[in-house]
Amino acid sequence: MKVQQTNQKGFTLIELMIVVAIIGILAAIALPAYQTYTAKSAYTEVVSAATPAKTAIEVCAQTGVPADCSTIPVQAGWTSGPLVNTVALGGAAGGPYTITVTPNAGVKSGVTAAETYVLTGTVANGAVTWVVSGGCQAASLC
Repeated sequence: MKVQQTNQKGFTLIELMIVVAIIGILAAIALPAYQTYTAKSAYTEVVSAATPAKTAIEVCAQTGVPADCSTIPVQAGWTSGPLVNTVALGGAAGGPYTITVTPNAGVKSGVTAAETYVLTGTVANGAVTWVVSGGCQAASLC
């Protein structure tokens, strides 16, 4: 009598269930990290909107033109990005000067209008030292 041996091919149900469980666990970890990453990458538009105002205040502090850097007007192009709602300059003559950038709500998932980007610049010897604050720090966007 000849015994035929058959080789099984394919995966068992338990092996497939283990693979599906592993993929589910990895997705549960990766999805929130990816959402945070995309919100941070979109928020760079808000951070970039402060750059022209920063440059204007730094040039003013170095040259003394205008005499009061807090009177620098906000230019229309500074808020040209879809995620940027407003850019506001503040402060008193001699500093400290503030730049507040407010994002538009609902443009990008994970970014709200409460997550403002605030720079406070202190002038010393013609140089401006900037400190970041605002709602973006609590949301870990800046």
